[in-house]
Amino acid sequence: MRSLEYFPNLVSMFFTRAAEKGDAPFLWAKREGTWHPLSWRETAEQVATLAQALKDIGLARGDMVMLVSENRPEWCIADLAIMAAGCITVPAYTTNTERDHQHILDDSGARAVIVSTAKLAKPLLPAAIQSNCCEHVIGIEALPGGQSGSVSFHDWKTLMGNAKGDVAACAAAADFRRDDLACIIYTSGTGGAPRGVMQHHGAILHNVEGCAAVISEDFGWGDEVFLSFLPASHAYEHSGGQFFPIGLGAQIYYSEGLEKLASNIEETKPTIMVVVPRLFEVLRARILKSVEKQGKLTNYLMKRALEIGARAYGGGGRTALRDLPMDLILSRTLRPKISARFGGRIKAMVSGGAPLNPEVGIFFHSLGLTLLQGYGQTETGPVISCNRPSAGIKMDTVGPPLKNTEVKIAADGEILVRGELVMKGYWRNPPQTQAALQDGWLHTGDVGHLDDKGRIVITDRKKDLIVNDKGDNVAPQKVEGMLTLEPEILQAMVAGDRRPYVVGLIVPDPEWTAEWAKANGKPRDLAVLRDDADFLRALSAAVDRVNANLSVIEKVRRFILADEAFTTDNQQLTPSIKIRRHVLKQVYGERLDALYKR
Repeated sequence: MRSLEYFPNLVSMFFTRAAEKGDAPFLWAKREGTWHPLSWRETAEQVATLAQALKDIGLARGDMVMLVSENRPEWCIADLAIMAAGCITVPAYTTNTERDHQHILDDSGARAVIVSTAKLAKPLLPAAIQSNCCEHVIGIEALPGGQSGSVSFHDWKTLMGNAKGDVAACAAAADFRRDDLACIIYTSGTGGAPRGVMQHHGAILHNVEGCAAVISEDFGWGDEVFLSFLPASHAYEHSGGQFFPIGLGAQIYYSEGLEKLASNIEETKPTIMVVVPRLFEVLRARILKSVEKQGKLTNYLMKRALEIGARAYGGGGRTALRDLPMDLILSRTLRPKISARFGGRIKAMVSGGAPLNPEVGIFFHSLGLTLLQGYGQTETGPVISCNRPSAGIKMDTVGPPLKNTEVKIAADGEILVRGELVMKGYWRNPPQTQAALQDGWLHTGDVGHLDDKGRIVITDRKKDLIVNDKGDNVAPQKVEGMLTLEPEILQAMVAGDRRPYVVGLIVPDPEWTAEWAKANGKPRDLAVLRDDADFLRALSAAVDRVNANLSVIEKVRRFILADEAFTTDNQQLTPSIKIRRHVLKQVYGERLDALYKR
């Protein structure tokens, strides 16, 4: 068992690992069909050089630098260099609009922006030029324009070529304390304008140390490999997909995107994956569809695997004696094939960012894949807790708190957290900081309790709870999660606050819709099908199946179909794939209200 040593700041942790690992591969990216690595030594040299370049253009300790890029090696290099220069990283989502960028620039007061491509620069540059604070724009790739008003444009390669970076000197100059501000991460905002969460070095290091303990104590710490595909600008990926691997001395592969994720997993063979529940729901649906096409024997094996897995889960993780012969057969037939789809050496897949439906977790465990559900918030670095085998994995919990993390439940059921992981507050927002931080405790806004083994059980977001007209509480995320497990339903949102019953907004699954239309001789056009009585009856049957497993107050009595899927482009999903309820209610509010008038 190996423990992570104490580090004074994130920059020191990186340079320590780089000195230890030397020419070993660190950051991987795919170019022209081939994976190419940057070694730890090469990365350290680039970090030191860019840090010096930032100082050369006049940036000083404490200055904010905004970072807008897709996941790639340069994202990690830029983030580390900003911090190594004594500046503070302000990550921004690649899906941000000009208005979003303007808000973050004006609110943070960023003096410089690093942006990767001309495409991402398009909504960014007008905001940068109009801001009163931005003086420099650095393009990782060629950008349009050159000089505009008070904003100076710089080319990444030219800037780096003119700087004289010294790794030893840069590492020695990293005298930041754990208490010092490392980054300001703007929450994606399921409601209202994003707020800047002030994360200090110690908050992220606390997360790294706690997560490293889980891996070391429960799985064994070896030569770890991560595949990065969640937005690096999100706190979950920033800490879990970047600094956690750095702390472990791991390799990071940067995925080519969601559409190529399955092939990237098989190619890179990750040992740890940091993911969101929606991905597991998609993978589950794909696996089931693939198995369905493989004949009676494979379907029989899948059925038995799920039955045995469910019984083992219900029995505390132990396989029943009567199931051992079939379990052995499954371990030599079906499970290796499923494992190969995930690269063949996965130690654990860690789900976070949103609640995981227990049924999905049990599904993957039945197939021999270890799925751990974690819990956290941007305000806590972000990881608060994580399921772990040593504590007993229970899918309706998010596991025990990380080490050195205190959790207690307030009188009204709200989960409170205290420890080094808790943010400094919201940037330039004392009222909301005071509301969130009281007597040293972070008020998470989540409702839940601790079970008899100290594992956190989350009921729902305090502000998202539906309170019907009789005063009963309904957790919408539970109902939505169950709806989206049905093959007919891609996405769902339920509503019913101060109303007599729950109603739903449904996005039909496009693959199922196409198959249904073909089988029933109907047009594949959803605009036509939305008024088709047979189509609506088929969707109603799916809702009825879910209702059969819900209490009276949770049942979805009526529903409407959405005009389009919820996406980040239409602002109906956050970049971490959570639904933006306030946006959906603005778009569909009147139609949802009309369901109560029929």
